[in-house]
Amino acid sequence: MTFRVLVCTRTTAFRHDSIPDAVTAVRSLGEAHGFGVDATEDPSVFEAPLEPYAAVVFLSTSGDVLTPEGRTRLAAYIDGGGGFVGVHAAACTEYDWPYYGEMLGAWFDRHPHLQPGKAVVEDRGHPATRHLPPVWEFTDEWYDFRASPRGAVRVLASADESSYEGGGMGTDHPLVWCREQGAGRVFYTALGHASEAYEDPDFRAHLLGGITWAAGV
Repeated sequence: MTFRVLVCTRTTAFRHDSIPDAVTAVRSLGEAHGFGVDATEDPSVFEAPLEPYAAVVFLSTSGDVLTPEGRTRLAAYIDGGGGFVGVHAAACTEYDWPYYGEMLGAWFDRHPHLQPGKAVVEDRGHPATRHLPPVWEFTDEWYDFRASPRGAVRVLASADESSYEGGGMGTDHPLVWCREQGAGRVFYTALGHASEAYEDPDFRAHLLGGITWAAGV
């Protein structure tokens, strides 16, 4: 397995304290599994060709993080067969760019306080979920989205709102999913708020599965 991924952690809105630990985790996954990792917060990187990368990872990005040229480059890259991975606050990104919302599958709306809860694994036929139990107990912010992406995405796991306080989507609450965009592959997980997540073996395997699937390896 030899490929490179580009990890973007630029924020122009809320910034997660876990970002440094998250980048460290992705780098360690790369070292352990044979792929290279370049991390950036420089939007001009997206104005250059992205084809050297098997996947682009938006890791708790927020707000508008790309220039107009960067948007054009990223869309062409994904539609042309590049991989995209969105982690946690990636759904709080580029609200004014319709392509991004369609590509990702949903935009963030709100979340209750950080707390333990349960994710129901709906599809274990994916590298990001095949190692997980049917019900995955985890601590996170349990993001609500503006609308459920079900029907437009392949839902891999959903939130059990009865297991925590403050959920706002009801019985249909996708949390992890994947989809195709043009010739590209898109994976998104709403989990990953706290630094502790990136030390959790199940979450690290979850993240690795999403990255390798999006990269097509």
